[in-house]
Amino acid sequence: MDGRELVRSMWVFGRVRGPRALRSVWRRRRADAAALPERGPERARVPGRVVGVEPLPGGGIVRFARSELRVCVTVGAAVFWGWDGAEVSPSYAVAGEVPEPDTRVVLEPDTEGGWRVVAERVTVAVSRDGAVEVRTPGGVVLRRELPPRWWEPVGGGGARWVQRSEVPADARFFGLGGRAAGPRLPDGSYRLWNSDPRGAFGPETDPLYITMPVQWVVADAGTHMAFYDCTWDGRVSLREGEEGAGSGHDRPGLSEVRMSGGPLRCWVLVGSPARIAYGWAQLTGAPAVPPSWALGPQHARWGFGSAKEVRRVVAGYRERGLPLSALHLDIDHYDGHRVFTVDRERFPDLPGLAAELRGQGVRLVSIVDPAVKAEPGGAVYEGGARVGARGAFVRDARGDAVRGVVWPGECVYPDFTDPLVREWWGGLYAERLEQGFSGVWHDMNEPVSFTPFGDMTLPRSARHALEGRGGDHREAHNVYGLAMARAGYEGLARLRPDERPFLFSRSGWAGMQRYGGTWSGDVATGWPGLRASLALVLGMGLCGVPYSGPDVGGFDGHPSAELYLRWFQLGAWLPLFRTHAAIDAGRREPWEFGPEVLEHARAALEERERLRPYFVTLARLARMTGAPYVRPVWWSAPEDRLLRDCGDAFLLGDALLVAPVLARGVERRAVRLPRGRWYDVATGRAYEGPGLVLVDAPLSRIPVLARAGAVVPVRGADGAVELEVWAPPPGRAGGGLVVRDAGDGWERAEVERYVSRWQGDEVRVERVTDEGVVAVGPEGVRVRGLRGAD
Repeated sequence: MDGRELVRSMWVFGRVRGPRALRSVWRRRRADAAALPERGPERARVPGRVVGVEPLPGGGIVRFARSELRVCVTVGAAVFWGWDGAEVSPSYAVAGEVPEPDTRVVLEPDTEGGWRVVAERVTVAVSRDGAVEVRTPGGVVLRRELPPRWWEPVGGGGARWVQRSEVPADARFFGLGGRAAGPRLPDGSYRLWNSDPRGAFGPETDPLYITMPVQWVVADAGTHMAFYDCTWDGRVSLREGEEGAGSGHDRPGLSEVRMSGGPLRCWVLVGSPARIAYGWAQLTGAPAVPPSWALGPQHARWGFGSAKEVRRVVAGYRERGLPLSALHLDIDHYDGHRVFTVDRERFPDLPGLAAELRGQGVRLVSIVDPAVKAEPGGAVYEGGARVGARGAFVRDARGDAVRGVVWPGECVYPDFTDPLVREWWGGLYAERLEQGFSGVWHDMNEPVSFTPFGDMTLPRSARHALEGRGGDHREAHNVYGLAMARAGYEGLARLRPDERPFLFSRSGWAGMQRYGGTWSGDVATGWPGLRASLALVLGMGLCGVPYSGPDVGGFDGHPSAELYLRWFQLGAWLPLFRTHAAIDAGRREPWEFGPEVLEHARAALEERERLRPYFVTLARLARMTGAPYVRPVWWSAPEDRLLRDCGDAFLLGDALLVAPVLARGVERRAVRLPRGRWYDVATGRAYEGPGLVLVDAPLSRIPVLARAGAVVPVRGADGAVELEVWAPPPGRAGGGLVVRDAGDGWERAEVERYVSRWQGDEVRVERVTDEGVVAVGPEGVRVRGLRGAD
C-alpha cells in the first residue's frame, strides 16, 4: 500500500466509525477460526493410469486408478471435461439448459493406451496418465492440460487443486475478467477473488472487482477460450512461451490454475474469435441490451449534494448545447447512506425532479449498494428479517446474521444466492422506480466490509444458501455480485415489464452479461489510469460483457485539462460513456476545464450522438452474436502476430478502428492497421494495411479510421438514420449490418444487410433481403473516401 492509498484507507476508515470496523474485523477472524479449522496434514493425489472407459453421448468417462474424467463435446463444438464426478451443473455461469452432446462423436482408443473424441471442428485426446489435449481437426495441439493434482486433508474435507497447461510458444493470453494490466496479459500471477482495491487503482493493481477464470489464447495454430467453472478463491499464473532460434526447441507457454477448493471442470471453445464469442454467449447467456438512451452520454458525481446542484449541472449542459442522456445519483442522495431511502432535505421532491429532467431528455440513474443498515425499525432491515424461515441475510456458522461496516455504519448483507432473497430484493426496486429513476448501478457488491487492513470482505465461514445446496463464503464470494445483478434485473423486469432494465454492476462473474454491464470502478486519475481504462473494457468484452466503460477523468484526484480531454475523447467511443468522480475530486463537467476543452468535448459529444444508430446496432448484434462492441485489433486477423501485441487501439464493431491518445503531449501517433484499406475519418486519407502508419492526433480529436467498404448507420441532420458508406477499393465490395432502434421495450429487432460496390465510376449501395437484392437510392446515403479510393 503506497502513501496515497494509506491516506485514503484511513479517511474511509474514519468516515465509517473506526471502532466498529475494528470490531467487525475481530468478529470475522473469530468466526473463521471457529468454523474453518486448520486443514492439517494433506495427502497429494494424481489420477494414475487408465483402468477403464464408459462411452456416453458426445464422449464418455475415462476412469483412472485414483480419479475419473468425464469428457463431452456438445452440438456447438464446445468441449467440457470434469474430474471426480464434476458435471456441467450446478453452475452460476451456464445459462438455461445444459448444451446437448454431439451424438455423432464417440470415445475411441488413441495411441499409447489413451482415448480420444473426434468431432467436426475439434479433437480431444486423453492420455493414459490423465493429460488432456485439445487439437485442431488437422491434429495441431492448441492446449495440453497436464494431469491435475489434488491435496486432500488427511482428516477429511474438500480438496484444493492445481491444473497446469501448455499452449503454443507464440501464444498470447487475454481475459481473466477486469485486469488493468491488459489487454494482453503479461507474465505473472493473477488472483481470482473479486476485490475492492481500497482506493483508486492503476495498471499494477490486481485483483480488481471482477475476476473470471476465463482465458483467451491466441496463437498461429488457432484461437481458443478456456473457462474453469469454479467460483472459489484461486490464482492463475501465466508465462508466455519462446520460439527456439535455429534448430532450438520451442518453450511452450504455460498456464497454472490453483484453486483453494471446488470442482475441477473446464469448458474449451475453439475457432475464430467471432465463433468463440457466439459459443460463449450460447453457453453463458446472451448479453442484455441496454435501453437506447443508455447509449448516450451520461454524467455522475459522488457529491451532487442537492436537487439544486443537479439542476445546475443539467442546465449547464442544456445552455451550452451539449447532449446529455442520463445523470447518476451516488450515495449522498440517500438518508444517512441507507439504501432505498431519500434525503428529504436535499431532495425534497425527487419524483418531481426526475419528471422535470425526463422532460428535458435526461434520465436519473440510482446507485444501489447491497449492505443494509442493521437498525431495529428500519424498513429494509425488518423486511429482510421476515424473508423465509431464516431471514434474508448472510449468517455465520452459529446462525447469527453476519455484520460488517459500510457507509451507513454497521450493516448486514442479503444472501443473493437464495431465490427467495432475490425475489424480495428485486421487489424493493419499486421504491427506486417510484422516485423516478430509470435505471440502477450496483456498487460495493464484491461485497465490501470496511477494515483498515487486510481483505475487505465477509468471513469466509459465512453461510450462504447457494440455491439450496448450502455452502460458505469461499464458494459464494465471487458470485455475490452476479446474484445481486440477477435480483435487480429480474425485479426491474417484473416491476416495469414493458421496458428493458438498465443495470450495471461493479462486481460480477462469468455470465453477468445476462443482467447488464459494468464499469471500471475507482480507476486512478492519471495517464496510467487512462490506459488501464481501455484494458478493462477490452478484457471484459472478451469475457462476454460488452457494455462497459470507465470513470471518464479518473475517480480520484484532479486531472489536467489535457488528460481530461483525452479521457473524454476515448469515452465517447466506448459503450458506457460516463463521467464520474469522487466527492473530493472536483467537478467533471466539460466547461470546468476551459473554453478550448469545452469545444473539443462538444465535438466528441456530437460525434457520439451522430453515431448513436451504430451503437444501437452494435448492442443488438452483441445480443445476437455475443461479439463485443469494442474488440482487440486482432479480432478479424488473430494470425497477425503484430496485432496480438497491440493494446493501444481497438475496433468498434467491424467498421471503425479507434486509436486513443494515452500519453501527455502527443499530437501524432503510430497506428497498427489490420489488412485492408482504412480511411482517416477526419481527413479522408487512405492507408493500406497491414502495417504501421503515422496519423495526426491534434488536441481536437483522436485518430479514428474506417474500413474501406463499410456501411455505417449514423444520425442525419434531421434525426433520421442515414447510411455512411466508405468507398471500397476498386474491384472490391464491402458492406455492413444495420439494426434500427425498435424502442426500449422487448420488441424484436430486424437486421438489415447492405453491400457496397463500384458500378462504373459510382459507389452503389444495395440491401440484401430474402426476396433478393434491392438498390438503395441516393437519399439517406453518403459516400465518403472517394478521393482516397483510387
